[in-house]
Amino acid sequence: MNVDSRLWITKDSKSYLGAGRIELLERIKESGSISKAAKQMKMSYKAAWDSIDIANKLAVPNPLVISNAGGGKDSGTRLTPEGQKAIDTFRSLQALKNDFFSYLDGAKDFDELSERIQKLSERLKNS
Repeated sequence: MNVDSRLWITKDSKSYLGAGRIELLERIKESGSISKAAKQMKMSYKAAWDSIDIANKLAVPNPLVISNAGGGKDSGTRLTPEGQKAIDTFRSLQALKNDFFSYLDGAKDFDELSERIQKLSERLKNS
């Protein structure tokens, strides 16, 4: 048996950051464009913009990305330091979650799985 889970961060009872939004932030960082990031993820520009807009509103007063319109050399979208912190923190949490659940993987039945859970619980209580 294997145990699987998904990770997301909520803020003010709203979905703030999950794997998809983190990937979108990473692609914006690489491309400097919401449009290019959306195309890479096979999503509409509107869906990508809405996702970033929600995240930025939840991140007030420190937006995750900043857009500069106008078509000049300074136009485009860039990740802010807060956006990079969001990516780094999410990836660290994801690695920790994966390590945690990998300990549970391979249990032959619910008895063994329950035993592993109990051992983990005791370790956490004693640390």
